[in-house]
Amino acid sequence: MVPLLFLVATTTTSNSTGSGNHTKEDVTTPSQHILPTVLVLSLLLLIIALLAWYFLRLKNQRKAVVTTVDKKIPNGILEEQEFGYSTESLYTIVPPEQQTVVLLPRSPSASKTYFPIPVDHLEEEYRLRSADDGKLFREEYNSLPGGNAQGTYEEANKDDNKEKNRYPNILPYDHSRVVLTQLDGNPCSDYVNASYIDGFTEKNKFIAAQGPKEDTTAEFWRMIWEQKVATVVMLTNLKERKEDKCYQYWPDQGCWTYGNVRVAVEDFTVLVDYTIRKFCIQYQASDAAKTPRPVTQLHFTSWPDFGVPFSPIGMLKFLKKVKVVNPPFAGPIVVHCSAGVGRTGTFIVIDAMIDMMHAEQKVDVFGFVSKIREQRSQLIQTDMQYSFIYQALLEYYLYGDTELDVSSLEGHLHKLHNTFTNGDRVGLEEEFKKLTNMRIMKENMRTGNLPANMKKNRVLQIIPYDFNRVILSMRRGQEFTDYINASFIDGYRQKDYFIATQGPLQHTVEDFWRMVWEWKCHSIVMLTELQEREQDKCCQYWPTEESVTYGDYTVELKGDTLCDTFSLRDLVLTFVPEKQTRVIRHFHFHGWPEVGIPAEGKGMIDIIASVQRQQQQSGNHPIVVHCSAGAGRTGTFIALSNILERVKAEGLLDVFQTVKSLRMQRPHMVQTVEQYDFCYRVVQDFVDIFSDYANFK
Repeated sequence: MVPLLFLVATTTTSNSTGSGNHTKEDVTTPSQHILPTVLVLSLLLLIIALLAWYFLRLKNQRKAVVTTVDKKIPNGILEEQEFGYSTESLYTIVPPEQQTVVLLPRSPSASKTYFPIPVDHLEEEYRLRSADDGKLFREEYNSLPGGNAQGTYEEANKDDNKEKNRYPNILPYDHSRVVLTQLDGNPCSDYVNASYIDGFTEKNKFIAAQGPKEDTTAEFWRMIWEQKVATVVMLTNLKERKEDKCYQYWPDQGCWTYGNVRVAVEDFTVLVDYTIRKFCIQYQASDAAKTPRPVTQLHFTSWPDFGVPFSPIGMLKFLKKVKVVNPPFAGPIVVHCSAGVGRTGTFIVIDAMIDMMHAEQKVDVFGFVSKIREQRSQLIQTDMQYSFIYQALLEYYLYGDTELDVSSLEGHLHKLHNTFTNGDRVGLEEEFKKLTNMRIMKENMRTGNLPANMKKNRVLQIIPYDFNRVILSMRRGQEFTDYINASFIDGYRQKDYFIATQGPLQHTVEDFWRMVWEWKCHSIVMLTELQEREQDKCCQYWPTEESVTYGDYTVELKGDTLCDTFSLRDLVLTFVPEKQTRVIRHFHFHGWPEVGIPAEGKGMIDIIASVQRQQQQSGNHPIVVHCSAGAGRTGTFIALSNILERVKAEGLLDVFQTVKSLRMQRPHMVQTVEQYDFCYRVVQDFVDIFSDYANFK
């Protein structure tokens, strides 16, 4: 309004103080000037009022959806919102009985339809979906229907049944729930939180169940008995991040009775990714006991607290074992995690899509997940799990089933060493080439590539990955002193069973002994000579006689014995500041040239057996294995240790996947096609030597 008053005043003044000799064009009346100005200002005020009203309405709408937008959980962080999380950023800490599964917010965009993918397009489709941090995977996952729109949960929500649910928002639909026989006329005694789920072609192939609570264990075992279940797949650990995920529903040893079902432990086998437990169960009826039945539980222990398994290799091996173990004509396979939707759904979908791959040469992950969500809502809980399904299917398509029975090894070796007609060549070079095509994850080698650590690496191409590097204690006031060029490597039965490292440099010898001390190692395997082809390959890190001190550590030689193909040294390692000692056995293999392989395999079989005997006596702390760079000969030794251990236990071997797994843990493990072939030949030698004494399956 101030400009308008100023305009009126100015106009009036010019008309009252002029000379009076005006033409018509010079005369401007106040009403002519004011009218258009007022119109413009009125229009502006109207626009401002409309904008204010619009933003006020938008703000009120945002308040209504604050729980689904402002509190959005970032994708790719929470693995399986079965957790009933106690993380404050998700929701206030609440007692376990009140915890709910945190469901990821759905995309506001309209749902899309995704069509089946021919298997020969799978690699390209996986690459496209993975781009831009998995953007297309998220879009596809968010387009899935949440569940059955007509599905009801009346039985699950009955007052007598509510306490039987681990999470109050993960419930079985009435139309697909597993119904138990009623006990003593109690209508609610037929309830268990479990749903029938179809396989690719087989109706009700699976039962997806929550992890039993302490007070639902009897119903769980009764379900197994009544449904004639022979195989139980467990995909969670009992505790994760100090939170209870599942009650231990089996006895550690002997037998225990849960309700009317007696469960006896008959055997168990612990492997690196999973544990197999064999039970004998019997229903104790009031009139007479029923005939006992065997039940096998396969417990996958390598699904991390967050995310998904680092590689699908272990899951595919596990899935194959489940298929082998489950007898024909058995009842459904029970699959459970904690809530029975996230990891449970992931396992079921991988199984079904591998079946589809064989039957139709295509996969339809989107269609199959949509279908089974009609039977149990929220199956597959994160886009990470969804993309892991594709990763597992691609792994299976690219590499197939490379597992062999020892009885077929000779024929397989003959095939590998001979060239067949075009289109049917499966030579050794082709098999090894698949390994060399694996990408080295340089972005995961940041610590080893720091300027302060570069001088600690013998070979710049062989640097440990950050996720499994051996970490030393940081020296007070000395930055970067936690680094050594060494990687933890999984064994056949135990994670981090080996430490693969380079031969020490002169300035890293103390770090080497510090690693041996801090990680409680009792065995060191050396696969190189100190010098080869007139080049230094390893600094001598032990005394030739008496003792030598490296910083805080003194090493004393107590014995030196020459066996057929290796030297055996007994060393005493002393941590000087605390005057504590430990006996170390040093296995130094001779006859493995830098270029090439040992002349025969028996020497390798002997040293592996000696190291394993030492481990049994000293406890299963990590075995340090090194050559010069810690990759070629080191990888071959570790591969053979794992392969031979499996041959002895199962009569099976998988050289390809064993080496592939090692290369995912440290670059260039098993470096040449000669070393790869040597793995096969040593196994053949082992079978030839011990076939009369071993009961290979």
